[in-house]
Formats: sequence, C-alpha cells, structure tokens
Amino acid sequence: MEDILTCTMGLDVHRDVIVACLIKGELNQKPEVEIRNFSTLRPDMENLKKWVLEQECKNVAMESTGIYWQPIYEILEDCFDEEINILVVNARHMKNVPGKKTDMRDSQWIATLLRAGLLRGSFIPAKSFRELRHLTRYRKSIVRDITSQKNRIDKLLQSSGFRLSAFISDVFGASGRNIIRHLFTHGSITKEELDKCLRTKTRAKIDQILTAVNGSLSKHQQDFLRLMFEHLEQIEAHKKVIEASIDNEIATHSEALALLCSIPGIDVTAASAIIAEIGTNMEFFPSSQHICSWAGLSPGNNESAGKRKSCHITKGNPYLKSMLCEIAWVIAGKRNTYLANWYWRLKSQKGAKRATIALARKILVVIFNMLKNLVPYDDSNYETLRLKCQKRKTDRFISELTKLGYQVVAPC
Repeated sequence: MEDILTCTMGLDVHRDVIVACLIKGELNQKPEVEIRNFSTLRPDMENLKKWVLEQECKNVAMESTGIYWQPIYEILEDCFDEEINILVVNARHMKNVPGKKTDMRDSQWIATLLRAGLLRGSFIPAKSFRELRHLTRYRKSIVRDITSQKNRIDKLLQSSGFRLSAFISDVFGASGRNIIRHLFTHGSITKEELDKCLRTKTRAKIDQILTAVNGSLSKHQQDFLRLMFEHLEQIEAHKKVIEASIDNEIATHSEALALLCSIPGIDVTAASAIIAEIGTNMEFFPSSQHICSWAGLSPGNNESAGKRKSCHITKGNPYLKSMLCEIAWVIAGKRNTYLANWYWRLKSQKGAKRATIALARKILVVIFNMLKNLVPYDDSNYETLRLKCQKRKTDRFISELTKLGYQVVAPC
C-alpha cells in the first residue's frame, strides 16, 4: 500500500476502553508507531484529545459498535478549529481490505489503512442535525409508548366486560375519554350520563354503546383504570413538549422543511424526522443511488450461475426507512396523484410489500433531488415525464415492428 498521509490515528472503540494507534513519519518510509489505551470516562477522553493536539494529527479514523463512538466524535470534532478529518468507518468494509497481519492490532490496522487513503467514512451529519435526531427519535419512542398504554387500557376494559371498541371507532377520542373518566370515577354509567359524555355522531349509537358499557367496575378496577389513564395523559403531555422542542429546532431549516412539505403525504412531523436523518446538504452523497443504499432501500445483488437468489433490501438506517414506508402508505391512499398511480401500477405486478418499498425509495430519490436543486415538488412535471417515457417506448416498439416488416396502422 502506498502512503498518502504523514500522520494518522486509528481508534478501536469499545464500551470501556479506547485503543488508539498513532502512525507518524515521512511518506514511503517506515513510520513510528505508538499505541495507547484510554478509558471511556470523560477525563481520559480529554487526554486523548490532548494527545491528538500535541501530535498535530488531523486525520483520525475509528471503528465502533453501537453508539460508543459518539462522545469521542463530539470531543474531537472541534480540534484545530474544526479542520480535523474524522472518519467513522464501516467494520465490514474495513475487514474486506486484504493484507492485515494476524498479530496487528485493530487500531493499528485502521491507522495503516487511513494512512494509505483506503478508508471511506460513514455519513455523520452536523451537530445541529444530530441534536434534532435525539428529539425526533425520542418522539418515535414516545408514540410507541402511547400506543402500548392505550392497548393496556383497552385490554383492561375488555377484560372487565366493556366493549367500547365495538361501537366507537376511536376509544380515545372525545367521547371515549369522557366515558373512561366517568367509569373510573363512578364505576358505572346510566343512559342520561352516557348522553352527556357522547359527542357528535356517536349520539346516534347511544343504545348500542349503553349495551357495551352495561356493567360496573370494582373499587380496585376503578383505581387501576385511573392510574393507567392518568399515565396516558402524562405521556401525551410529554409528547407535546417534545414536539414543541422539535418545532424550535426545525425552524432554522424552514426552506428545506417547505420543500419536503410540498410532497403530498408529508407533513411537518415527517419532514422534521427526514431532515434530522439526512440533513439538508446532499453533497456527501454522490447520487441518489448512494443515499438509497445508505438508507437501506436498495435490493441485494445475489446472482450465481445465472440464477437470481434472495434479493432482500439492506439494513441501512431503520429510522429513515420506517418513516419513508409510513409516508408511502399515506401516499398510496391519495388517488389521482403521480406517486399514488405509480404505486398501484406496481402493486398489481409485484405485490403490496414490494410496491411500498419501491415507493419509499422513489420518495427518497425525489427528496434527494429537491434538496440538491432546491426545487419544490410539482406533480405535473412527473406526470409529463411519465407520458414522454411511455410515448418513447411506444415509438421504439413501432420502430422494431417496422424493421421486422410489419405494417403498423395508427389507431383512428
């Protein structure tokens, strides 16, 4: 391997220890190698930073499992007035590079590959986007907790003989919450009291709903239902606080937010989550294929002896992938749009699951081009492009038939 850097450092990051290897010397000469161990406690990580500054090492690469790289990255990223090159490398990519000696430490191998310019760093967004990620990912967990808590409450009501979900589409809407509050306060409900709890269209089902809640709760069941319902309200109030924080953070990226919201099916919540994952600067990704591969929306390539085997999509970024799939489901329900029509055409050929993944990939490609060119979404442009492609295919087909001697008559 030919060296292109004079001073590099490789970090092998574990939960409790950091193995750092510094390789320094003139190009194409035997360099000096120094290996030190640091703990992952804050004072020792500051010592690692001091060592990097003393050695004037502006090229650092690290391999890590899970989230252990994050505090080290944040400590080192402001070195040399942020003119330091820090790579978080993919372990699979690094191990595929041939030539490692069995007695060489991982940190030394990382530094050696970095010195030769053979490492490619993973995408790490700016600190503001990483902070926004904390909020959007936490919101996703809170929404999951709210759903679990609602299921627990519904399960308690079902086990107590109350079948609210049979006649009320949303048990936790205005009418359902009023009924639940009345039940854990009084233990039972009459028709007059039920009429006061119901709102709008649910009043038409008052007799059916009364039959579904015709029973009583014991003192224990009332107290337990109150505890669960109050906890649900606390989680929902906490969710509103998180969403307010997200709105404050995303306000600095209003231009990108407006671009994403121009796509039918994407609201502020979904747009905030997407921006938090991919940022607004698309220069890191050379093309839309690269960002699709990073997100885990690229099919595998497994072909041998002319036989195509399993082509499951890659793992990628689960937060971005799940959000894009949710958006795809929403768009599929919006008829008379280019993306929805494209989904239904593909679904008839490939099935619902493959069509959903394909639409999620298509949405990401659209988002990539929008953020790169700063152009809002226009459904008519894509429909015009589809018609042009269809006409081009038709013309090509007619041309092939003409070459074979067939006479093609234009339809009247």
